[in-house]
Amino acid sequence: MKRWIPFTKKAPSVSVLRLSGVIAAGGRGQLNDQTLAPLIEKAFKKGKPAAVALIINSPGGSPVQSSLIGARIRRLAEEKDIPVVAFVEDVAASGGYWLAAAADDIFVDESSVVGSIGVISAGFGAHEFLGKHGIERRVHTAGKSKSMMDPFRPEKEEDVARLTGILGQIHENFIDHVKQRRAGKLSEDPDLFTGEIWIGSKAVAQGLADGVGHIVPVLKERFGEDVRFRIYGAKRSILQRFGAQLAQDALSGIEERAEYARFGL
Repeated sequence: MKRWIPFTKKAPSVSVLRLSGVIAAGGRGQLNDQTLAPLIEKAFKKGKPAAVALIINSPGGSPVQSSLIGARIRRLAEEKDIPVVAFVEDVAASGGYWLAAAADDIFVDESSVVGSIGVISAGFGAHEFLGKHGIERRVHTAGKSKSMMDPFRPEKEEDVARLTGILGQIHENFIDHVKQRRAGKLSEDPDLFTGEIWIGSKAVAQGLADGVGHIVPVLKERFGEDVRFRIYGAKRSILQRFGAQLAQDALSGIEERAEYARFGL
């Protein structure tokens, strides 16, 4: 009833936004700017929050989607003058750390996996398999680079060099983002931007996080015991609620498990 009494001060509220899963442009349950945009906007604009808390559990994914999501968070934080605090659960690696770096402060669990500031491109080569089975690959292009890194043809040195250059550009963008967001906090460790990962307090020592702590005690200490939490998250479809999965969802799940498995999770 206290909230309806005139002239009484309301307890501060914190918007809590869960960012959990692989970052990709499509697929159910995956993080991307299109699906997260309305949730992020609501988290910053509804109820005049004292802060926005990000609960992050992501092994990474698309660098573009990571950038779009992070940029949206920063734009709204600056427009509304609202601090952002990130709390890492199992992992904030690669694109997951890009999202964490969008926050003003980052807290981790003592066993959280943090870092992997690098870029990866993985594929396969099947040209020998095709040759052994008498299958001929026929490719016709207009533009000499149109069939770059075709998995059914032998790898070309010039294609590898071109891909390495592309990955290098994206890596530099990632490094610039982290340096800007963590200015004055990062260590001088030469392995910081090599794709290496750190656990819990060691990530704090590297300047990749600000402390070891969990969302409720940290925010109660910061905003008082009466702080209220408003949870924002994507709603599941009826099929997902009852455990029904389509083939595409199953494939996405396998890919997601593979991403988490890279970090032993």
